[in-house]
Amino acid sequence: MALAPAKLAAQPTSAAGNRGTVAFVDVSVVPTTGSAAIPNRTVVVRDGRIVEVGQAGQITVPQGATVIQGRGKFLMPGLAEMHAHLPGTNAPAQLAHDILFLYVANGVTTIRGMLGAPNQLELRRQTASGELLGPTILVGAPSLNANSAPDPETAARAVRAHKAAGYDFLKLHPGLSRPVFDAIAKTGQDVGITYAGHISADVGIMHALQSKQSTVDHLDGYLEYAAGARSGNIGTGGAAARVLAGADSAKMHALAVATRDADAWAVPTEYLWENFFSGRSPDEFQRLPEMRYIPRTMWNGWANMARQFGEGVQSSNLTAEEKARFVSARRLMLRELGRNGNRILMGTDSPQMMNVPGFALQHEIRAMRAAGLTPAQILESGTRNVSRYVEQWLKGDARFGSVAVGQRADLVLLDGDPLADIDNLQKRAGVMVRGRWLPAEEIRRGLEQIAARYVE
Repeated sequence: MALAPAKLAAQPTSAAGNRGTVAFVDVSVVPTTGSAAIPNRTVVVRDGRIVEVGQAGQITVPQGATVIQGRGKFLMPGLAEMHAHLPGTNAPAQLAHDILFLYVANGVTTIRGMLGAPNQLELRRQTASGELLGPTILVGAPSLNANSAPDPETAARAVRAHKAAGYDFLKLHPGLSRPVFDAIAKTGQDVGITYAGHISADVGIMHALQSKQSTVDHLDGYLEYAAGARSGNIGTGGAAARVLAGADSAKMHALAVATRDADAWAVPTEYLWENFFSGRSPDEFQRLPEMRYIPRTMWNGWANMARQFGEGVQSSNLTAEEKARFVSARRLMLRELGRNGNRILMGTDSPQMMNVPGFALQHEIRAMRAAGLTPAQILESGTRNVSRYVEQWLKGDARFGSVAVGQRADLVLLDGDPLADIDNLQKRAGVMVRGRWLPAEEIRRGLEQIAARYVE
């Protein structure tokens, strides 16, 4: 039976830049529960929140609302980048603003900054208030590592100081001794702040999970455990890849179950690690279209890192077969995490070697698909899973990650169904950030301005 058109209380106004009431009319809503897209919906947004969702023709569009015609389009929640980086205190403000826009331009409406600084707390406030266009920011504290936390007493003081400063979580780097890690874990639990990031060799993945580390990033410690090795003893680059390629699949399964049972999450950053062993030259990466959106100084740093890492891999005489086995081992670990509760959060480590903010997520999604994850699992890792993480571990506002009444109006309008083909995530008709609508043309203009700033 044909549906009646949406009931309009007034003529629509221009959609560009609107921050008031917006209605997406006759659109298909993409759920984050694995079921098929729901057609013929009208979604009304007011003051940054979704206030109505219902069948088109049965929802009255409020007077004066901006109307966005959604027939043939798909509305989904914005994605999250859960291993992001933002410039520190001494970086130019324009660089931070550009990075935030690059995320939004790619449908990323939440980011978790993994190396904090005081200026990022201010960026969090500015984006939350709408003063600055950008995703919602979850700010990690300055790094806890062997230098900043050399002993348990110093570590405990740092945890309390970071909590008092208002950071959302603690960032762990490698090199922590077991007593220091235990002091961080205990103090963090005492004062109510979680800890996330790397796995130190003296700690190990199993102890970290048992101690309630909320996320394990880069799959740190997983393959080491599955290969029966301590990360501190196997080196880096080609030497490490050779050892880790022999990871045992039964141990990987046990790790995935342990992650699920600990209610912890993995942030794989798979594309980054596959890049390290891809053998692609900096010149090849430079031809990627998104490289025009980063400063030349940043590119030079990435190119030098790629050359140095490539030389290290070459000196270890790692064969093509060993490289392939290493990538296969990582992908199998990722697939096991997906099979056992989908304990995965989407992340890329942007901006990092060859990972341009926002754009890198497209590459990460392809790597996740190559690992065997379904489109529904991939979407969940960047939406619903992130909401669950924020609610449980950060005790924050978790009203986002789905298209439902009461949710934050972080939305992406697509020209194709991402559940049918995950590549449709790139066919964006527009992005909404906390109720502010940015149509594709406005996003295009913003990207062109950034590219013009960084022309050599």
